[in-house]
Amino acid sequence: MLTHLVEANYHGDLQAAVQKALLQVQGTFGIAVMHVDHPSAIVVARRGSPIILGISERASLAASDASALAQHTDKVVFLEDNEVAILEPGKFTITTLDNRSVNRGTTDLDFNIESMDRGSFPHYMLKEIFEQPESVENALRGRVNHSEAVAKLGGLEAVQDRLVHARHLIIVSCGTSYYAGLFGRYVMETLTDLTVETELASEFRYRKLNIREGTVVLAISQSGETADTLAALREAKRKGALVLGLVNVVGSTIARETHAGIYSHAGIEVGVASTKSFTSQLTILTLMALLIGRGRDLSYEEGHDIIRALEKVPEQIGEILKQAGKIRELAEKYCHTDHFLFVGRKFQYPIALEGALKLKEIAYIHSEGYAAGEMKHGPIALIDPKFPTLALALEDGSYERVVSNMQEIRAREGRIIAITTEGNTKLGNLVDDIIYIPRTHEAVAPLLTVVPLQLFAYYCGVLLGRDVDKPRNLAKSVTVE
Repeated sequence: MLTHLVEANYHGDLQAAVQKALLQVQGTFGIAVMHVDHPSAIVVARRGSPIILGISERASLAASDASALAQHTDKVVFLEDNEVAILEPGKFTITTLDNRSVNRGTTDLDFNIESMDRGSFPHYMLKEIFEQPESVENALRGRVNHSEAVAKLGGLEAVQDRLVHARHLIIVSCGTSYYAGLFGRYVMETLTDLTVETELASEFRYRKLNIREGTVVLAISQSGETADTLAALREAKRKGALVLGLVNVVGSTIARETHAGIYSHAGIEVGVASTKSFTSQLTILTLMALLIGRGRDLSYEEGHDIIRALEKVPEQIGEILKQAGKIRELAEKYCHTDHFLFVGRKFQYPIALEGALKLKEIAYIHSEGYAAGEMKHGPIALIDPKFPTLALALEDGSYERVVSNMQEIRAREGRIIAITTEGNTKLGNLVDDIIYIPRTHEAVAPLLTVVPLQLFAYYCGVLLGRDVDKPRNLAKSVTVE
């Protein structure tokens, strides 16, 4: 319909035709228009959906995600809503839909072009799983003050006074970022005195919001362009909340529309299923909790313990990655099952959800993530010898209760894979298979337990012949509702 509307308004000037056509439409769009009579021009326009221009000396390009441009140029321009641009070789002009001129310079992409090369890895997903020691290190770099046992987040300095007096934090996000937000709730409640909620962005905007003085809304999105998350933060902003962003893409829409925020610096993530972005988000959320907590009643010793644990994570992830061969063997054993259950408690509950999501996304195996304490409230009815469970059973404050849940599963002849702490010899005959992770602080452990789940999903997908980098029906950035 848009094509015919542009055609009806075309009288030799393509840009004018696009502008007139789009003034007649409602809804969301991100479009590129070409015409046979204008072979060296592309007209692009956006409302809601992202459009990013890539500018080099010889070419002008357009894409909906900055990572698509990284192989061609490191100079980009982010189009705003209700703007139209005409691209010609090596140059561009931007106007609003009502024909007002816009003067906007380029932004440097914060991406390393080498990350677009798979190297010796067969898939981007596996490469990005193995990049997590580096991506977590990048998330930590320059953000820790050892002498005061506190985080140093320059992106939040402008709103530091409002954060000090905040009483209520609402985290909004979608998909894997939502599970990062659930972890954020646990770590914020543990290290601070904030009241914390985690909301699905797609539901948040349709509820009656009770945003009062002292409310902070944190939007989490890898791309910074997630449509539902963007709509949620705009609604929160309209209601007077302090709105913060945690994104990976510099200059993205969420980064531009929040009052302040933090970049995760995970680098380009090509695989559709988020891996290194997730662990970077967990790292940043822990640093945010440390920053807020140390400004309140979190002690120096407690802050120091968190920092010490975080700084060990890159090396500890490296140790887990050495078990990739064993995890592949587990995938060979279990990949032909039709159903899978993931269970965990407290900090590990969001990781159970993320593990189940990865197996759904990558291997197309029906899987459910559950809080282990909910087993007897319904899910245990599904357990039989053909319905295996992956239990996150670390030796932490909830260990005995998780073991009790595992015993209930075993009593129904369910097979169990356990992820537990190195040196734990107490599981014995309770489990069929076991994966060990290094010992760490309870609040930091999710950064480790998620890695074997990522590898397990990856190898299941590969063994089943799935396109693990581009799973069916999925997109890297969800830019429509």
